[in-house]
Amino acid sequence: MTAARAAVEILKREGVTNAFGVPGAAINPFYKALQQGGGIDHTLARHVEGASHMAEGYTRTHPGNIGVCIGTSGPAGTDMITGLYSAIGDSIPILCITGQAPTSVIHKEDFQAVDIASIAKPVTKAATTVLEAAQVPGVFQQAFHLMRSGRPGPVLIDLPIDVQLTEIEFDPDTYEPLPVYKPAATRAQIEKALSLFLESERPVIVAGGGIISADASDLLVEFAELTNTPVIPTLMGWGTLPDDHGLNAGMVGVQTSHRYGNANFLESDFVLGIGNRWANRHTGYKLDVYTRGRTFVHVDIEPTQIGKIFAPDYGIASDAKAALELFVEVARELKAAGKLPDRSAWVASTQERKATLLRRTHFDDVPLKPQRVYEEMNRAFGPETRYVTTIGLSQIAGAQMLHVYKPRHWINCGQAGPLGWTIPAALGVAKADPEAQVVALSGDYDFQFMIEELAVGAQHRIPYVHVLVNNSYLGLIRQAQAGLDINFQVNLEFENLNSPELGVYGVDHVKVVEGLGCKAIRVTEPDQLLPAFEEAKKLAAEYRVPVVVEAILERVTNISMSRTMDISDITEWEELATEPGHAPTAVRPLA
Repeated sequence: MTAARAAVEILKREGVTNAFGVPGAAINPFYKALQQGGGIDHTLARHVEGASHMAEGYTRTHPGNIGVCIGTSGPAGTDMITGLYSAIGDSIPILCITGQAPTSVIHKEDFQAVDIASIAKPVTKAATTVLEAAQVPGVFQQAFHLMRSGRPGPVLIDLPIDVQLTEIEFDPDTYEPLPVYKPAATRAQIEKALSLFLESERPVIVAGGGIISADASDLLVEFAELTNTPVIPTLMGWGTLPDDHGLNAGMVGVQTSHRYGNANFLESDFVLGIGNRWANRHTGYKLDVYTRGRTFVHVDIEPTQIGKIFAPDYGIASDAKAALELFVEVARELKAAGKLPDRSAWVASTQERKATLLRRTHFDDVPLKPQRVYEEMNRAFGPETRYVTTIGLSQIAGAQMLHVYKPRHWINCGQAGPLGWTIPAALGVAKADPEAQVVALSGDYDFQFMIEELAVGAQHRIPYVHVLVNNSYLGLIRQAQAGLDINFQVNLEFENLNSPELGVYGVDHVKVVEGLGCKAIRVTEPDQLLPAFEEAKKLAAEYRVPVVVEAILERVTNISMSRTMDISDITEWEELATEPGHAPTAVRPLA
C-alpha cells in the first residue's frame, strides 16, 4: 500500500475516529487514502488554524482522545503553529499532519515549500519531515508514543507528496501501538510528602490540569475527603471536584480567582500541588507573597517542572494518577490507625469565607453589566454544561462567576490564550460529545477573529450555544493600558451604515452569524437574558447549528484583578455582595 494509506491505517489502530483539516495539492494523496480507508470522520474547516483548535477541543473533551488536524504544505503548516503552541502550553496531545513539496525540491524554494519541522520544533514534542517512505509507519507509531508518554503534548509529521505516493510493505493487521511511559511515585516518596502534610495545621491541595489529563479526579476527591483537606483548583484543574463540594476552597490568582479562594490560600500553611505548574496567573509575580510561611510539596509528571518557578520543600516526579493512588492508599492506612489530624475547624473557616466573600452579580443596568450575564448563565446552564473559552475580560469574569461541577467541563486555552480559539475549539468539543450542552463564551474581538468557522458548524450540523458579550472594545487590553495612563487603539466602535440601530457597536454580529448559516439572538435588557438562553438551547436542538446569544454590554467595565500581580492585592472595581439578592446564583449565597 502507499505510505499515505499506511499512515491512515495506523491512525485507526491508534484509536483515531475524527480528523479536522483543509485539503490541498501537497496533501491530496493522504486525503485519497483517508477516503479509501474509511473509518475516520473528517470535518472540513474554513481556516487551517481553526482545524488545529478543533483538534484541541476534541482532545480536551474525553480522556484518551487525540485530535488530528491536517493541512497542505507551506502556509497550512504555519497556520497551525498557533494550535501547536496552545497544545504544548496546556499539555494537550494533538497530531498535526502536513503535506510537503517533493523531496527533490524541498530546498529549492519550491512553491509552498517551507521547513515546517524546524518552525514547529519549539512548540511540539517532535516535528519530523519524513524523507523515506519506509519510515512512515515508524514515525507515526513513535508520534503516538510521544504524545501519550510523560507530559502529553503535540507532534507534527510533515509528508512530502512523493513520500505519500510511494508504495511500501506494511501489514496493518499486526500493527501494535508502543507501550506508554509515565513516571510513577514510590511509596517512600508519598510517605515523605504526607509526613510534611501531617505537620501542618492549615493545608490545602492545589489541583492542576495534570489531574484531569490523567483522568484522576475521582482519586483527588477521595484523597481530599479521606484527609478532610480543602482543595484549590487551578484554572486548568477547574472541575476536579464540584464547585459546591464542601472541600472546594475556590480558585486563586490575580485574575481568574475568587475572593474567598485568595483569602483561603493566604491563610494556609502547607500546599500540596499535584499536576500544576505554578503559572503566574495563579501565583502572581510576587512569589514571596505566594510562598511566605508555607511548606510546599510539588508532584508533576515532568521532572524539570519541579523547581522551575520556585523550589518546593519536596518534589516528586510522577503521573498524577499514579501518585494519587498511593496518596489514597497511605491516607486510608493513616486514617485506620487514627493518625490523621482533625481539620474540621480549618475546613469550616474556608467555607465561611466561601459564603461571605462574594462579588456582586445582580445589576439591572442598561446597557448590561457583564456580571448579570454570568448570573443568568448560571440559571440557564446546569452542571452538565461544557464551557469553552480562551482569554479576555469575558473569560476572566466567567471564571470568577460561573460554576463548574465536573472535569473537562471548563475547556480553556490556558497558557497561550489566542484570540479566535473559542469558536473552533467549541466545534471540536461538540464534535467529540454530540449530546452535550456545549456553551462557548467570547468577547467581541475573540468572536471576530475566526468567525468564519461558524460556517463549519452550519455545514456539518454541529450545534452549540455561543454567548457573545459585546462592548465593542478590547476590554482586557484597555484595562491593562490604564496602568500606563493610555487608552490607545483598543476602541472597536463605529457607526455601521447598514445597521444604524446598533449605534456605535459596529459589527452587526446577528447579520454575520445568519449569513454563515447559523442562528443569532441579540439581548439589550437584563430580563431578556434567561429567555434568550432558553430559546438558544431550543434552536440549537431544532436546527443542529451553532446559536449565538449576543449581549450588548456597557462600553467600559473593569473586572476584578490585581494591578500589581499580587494575589493579596486585588482591586474590586464594582460594589461587592453585601445582601442575598446581590449574588443569587453563588454556590453559597449570602444568608
